[in-house]
Amino acid sequence: MVAFFNMFLSYLLLCVIFMAIIVCAVFLGKKLREIKDAKKAAEAPVLESSEKEEAKA
Repeated sequence: MVAFFNMFLSYLLLCVIFMAIIVCAVFLGKKLREIKDAKKAAEAPVLESSEKEEAKA
């Protein structure tokens, strides 16, 4: 019976570690996506204004 509880706790700890890694990966991915979208949004008006200047020429 003791062996069962030892294995159960071992697998429970392993599960908690994997869940923590997954949660960190999700938050990191979300943060990186927000940074990428912010860069893209900052570049978009510059591209539109340069396209308008080219259309005038």
